[in-house]
Amino acid sequence: MSQTTAAGSCLCGRVRFLARMPPKWVAHCHCTRCRRAHGAAFVTWVGMEEARVGIEDPEGALRWHVAEGGGQRGFCSHCGSPMLFKGERWPGELHIARALFTDALEQLPQAHAYYDTHVDWFEVGDALPKKPAPEA
Repeated sequence: MSQTTAAGSCLCGRVRFLARMPPKWVAHCHCTRCRRAHGAAFVTWVGMEEARVGIEDPEGALRWHVAEGGGQRGFCSHCGSPMLFKGERWPGELHIARALFTDALEQLPQAHAYYDTHVDWFEVGDALPKKPAPEA
């Protein structure tokens, strides 16, 4: 039987979400902004149609940082968890950090995005496609 929903939350649980499956895609992003925002070698995102995601935030902890170069990053103002991304390049999409899902996902990552900007101190050993940053 195919999975219909998957839930998750920030570290403290104040911001929760429920996503209606399936996602549009799942991928590892190696862009400089994602790496710095998460403090990691790369970030695995689950790309969803925004209308298929319900966010529960009863205390109003979800905040959005609007970057100068475009894009918005949603985070929990209580625990600091980086959670969400929206960008003009992907209208109608909401990207959710894969690590925040508390439910298992049937979909595995399909590619490495922005691989031309990957860090040199971590070696990727899988056989997934490694895609460069898209042309502007």
